[in-house]
Amino acid sequence: MDQQKIDIRNIPVHVEVHQPVGVSGQYNPRDRIYVRAVKGLHQAIRRYMGFVFMGLFMLLPWLRYEGHQAILLDITEQKFNIFALTLWPQDFTILAWLFIIAAYALFFITAFYGRVWCGYLCPQSVWTFIFIWFEEKIQGTRHQRMKLDADPWSGSKFIKKAATHFCWLAFSLLTALIFVGYFTPVGPLFAEFFTLQASFWAVVSVLFFTLCTYGNAGWMREIMCTHICPYARFQSAMFDKDTFTVTYDEKRGENRGPRGRKDKDYKDKGLGDCIDCNLCVQVCPTGIDIRNGLQYECINCGACIDACDDTMTKMGYPTGLIRYTTEHSLNGKPTKVLRPKLLGYLLVLIVVCGAFVWTLYSRVPFEMNIIRDRGALYRETNEGLVENTYTLSISNKSQHAVQYDLSVASDASFNWIGPHQASLNGGETRSVTVSLALDPYATEQRSLDISFTVQQAGNPDVKLEQTTKFFVGR
Repeated sequence: MDQQKIDIRNIPVHVEVHQPVGVSGQYNPRDRIYVRAVKGLHQAIRRYMGFVFMGLFMLLPWLRYEGHQAILLDITEQKFNIFALTLWPQDFTILAWLFIIAAYALFFITAFYGRVWCGYLCPQSVWTFIFIWFEEKIQGTRHQRMKLDADPWSGSKFIKKAATHFCWLAFSLLTALIFVGYFTPVGPLFAEFFTLQASFWAVVSVLFFTLCTYGNAGWMREIMCTHICPYARFQSAMFDKDTFTVTYDEKRGENRGPRGRKDKDYKDKGLGDCIDCNLCVQVCPTGIDIRNGLQYECINCGACIDACDDTMTKMGYPTGLIRYTTEHSLNGKPTKVLRPKLLGYLLVLIVVCGAFVWTLYSRVPFEMNIIRDRGALYRETNEGLVENTYTLSISNKSQHAVQYDLSVASDASFNWIGPHQASLNGGETRSVTVSLALDPYATEQRSLDISFTVQQAGNPDVKLEQTTKFFVGR
């Protein structure tokens, strides 16, 4: 059989890699964003909401309730005090319901109005805007800050930069102290920290959160939103064509281009309402151009809306070139607010809220565990009775001293040996040992089902029952 030789030729393959080019001509993973100040309806709403929730964050740890800190999430003692409610590790389901409610509330809001949480209430955005406010007050406007960074180092530049970073660090330290104050008594924390008497872990925690706040809001800023926060990545799964997002009306705005205020014939020249002032880019905290369409970096803060509306008003054009709208609305179709996805999120949110309320309502403020005598299942007394010994472990999960009544229920008649009442302070756990004695000829069974009951004295509706076995031993 003839064999044919196949010629093999090496074909050189050249792969050329193109790297992005920054302003300096070299690869720059991040050019600094100089955010321009803007005023308007949406920024006023954002500021007022930020003031309210920032005030709550700062003031809540200082509130007192019946002689103790109203909100204290004490991890070392494994209990969370929230006004009159005390949560223990056994109440993890309540915290789980809270997290589930927060998640579905976020899904519902996102499906309806986009990433408004990110733009208005996210701590990263709120603290970033506060740090930018410090920059504006110390270093000046956007153009002044850009010029200051471009200028060579001088005494004036050093003072402005040092003052800015001092304010950032001071506010970060205050934030860290308040935050740690949710987990340890806030009053002693402040006093001990500044007198150098705080514990090692308290100091480490405060310094850690200080550096985190300083780094996130002062240096990383939009990197947290665009590269680190997972919410920016999966938000698109909750968007649809009826979701209200910050959107540029391309049909109305294009073709963009400059013109004078008195130029009323700009449409005859093929121009749209966008005068290409670039203010929408300058005020954006993530540095995007909303005119390029929906982008995952957009946090729906509405800054570009306020900047554009101000420009449209000065030009004498109708406002709303950039606005909260839907894709269907831009295409001339009606927006469906009540749609299956949104109703589904709402239904689940209502269900989990109901489950949370029911869990709180049905929660018994104490706990009981029955531990049998490990030495023997039963023993015979001198009187010929069969005796079983039990240890009732009772935990008072409330914040007040409570007295409990102890009893047992069964078809047989037992002799109760031990205390019938137990008094526990708030948060205390106590073991009460009781014995039950029974005439072995009173029943033909080798074991009996019995039910111990622990009831709050004076309140028959608050009680716990637990079933166990009584061994006769015949």
